Amino acid sequence: MLAGLADEVAILEAKDSAEALATVGATPDLDLVLLDLAMPGMDGLAGLRTLRARRPALPVVILSASEEALDVRRAIESGAMGFIPKASSSGVMLGALRLVLSGGVYLPPAYLERSRAGMTPITAPSADTLGLTARQHDVLRLLGQGQSNKEIARVLGLAEGTVKLHISAILRALGVANRTRAVVAAARLLGLAGGDGSSQNK
Repeated sequence: MLAGLADEVAILEAKDSAEALATVGATPDLDLVLLDLAMPGMDGLAGLRTLRARRPALPVVILSASEEALDVRRAIESGAMGFIPKASSSGVMLGALRLVLSGGVYLPPAYLERSRAGMTPITAPSADTLGLTARQHDVLRLLGQGQSNKEIARVLGLAEGTVKLHISAILRALGVANRTRAVVAAARLLGLAGGDGSSQNK
């Protein structure tokens, strides 16, 4: 299935956490890491945090049999750029990975629905009290759809550097530490999550 991401895809596999960390350390040109929460040798979230500490710019996507909201939330808080349930179709998985590779964030549609309904413990001010400019509200809306900086810049006719500045302001206003948390908070605030998983659309 992963071969469908591009014409040429090189895939490195690891049987446990120690081998995974060694492979990441020995391969500086990796584009993406797919990490199982149940990988032998280390708790999946501990492995995720270790990877993020060693390679903070390397996107890590959790692939898990779990669809529990708590697991998704913990993965987000630990720095994952995506969470894909193993029950997802191959098309959804490929779309999610392409989104992350382009700089976006993927979260399961069911999780976004729960977030919008206030069923997940994500706290943020209301959209009306964030103190954002009109342009930052536009960026917030697109961020809540999981769009990458490049796509947001194209839609709004802005430079990518300007988009980054707006996103930094949005993170401060939402009181969140990373883009993934901002996507969830934005989807909840603005009611952007749809049943088909708007965060996976590019």
